[in-house]
Amino acid sequence: MSKNLQIATVGGGCFWCTEAVFEEVNGVEKVISGYSGGTVPGRPTYREICSGLTGHAEVVQVTFDADVISYQDILIIFMTTHDPTTLNQQGADRGTQYRSVIFYHNETQKNTATLVLNELAAYYKNPIVTEITKAQTFFEAEKEHQDFYKNNPDYGYCTFVIDPKLRKLRQLHSDKLK
Repeated sequence: MSKNLQIATVGGGCFWCTEAVFEEVNGVEKVISGYSGGTVPGRPTYREICSGLTGHAEVVQVTFDADVISYQDILIIFMTTHDPTTLNQQGADRGTQYRSVIFYHNETQKNTATLVLNELAAYYKNPIVTEITKAQTFFEAEKEHQDFYKNNPDYGYCTFVIDPKLRKLRQLHSDKLK
């Protein structure tokens, strides 16, 4: 059976969190942690990204079957499982590498992203600061950053930061889970 595979690229702080969220969503075929949106040439390293000097954001590239879950639903899940109102930070993670960003791959995605942000704005006390930016080169993160939550569920960051995001996902979007 042929699938209608599409790609969404989003950053909502630490990519370990965003990756863990999307790995539970029905219709998601693959989630890759990586970096995008920077200005330095060549493949950046995690250490370089953490410096905040490359301009890259920690992002995930989500391959999904649009016949199972829409791009709009992907964005709604994304926007409701991180705080899109904090500029360049998520919780204790601070810096432009942790910014809230949607990298669109075509005009339809751009329009959908704008629509979703406008629709969700009323649900937040503070203004949404999520960037909507044309997709740029995506660099896959190092192997140890792939499937981080799945491979390290008892790691302190996972239990204190990722577990609450997954509980929120399961509460708000139970009808969209695998």
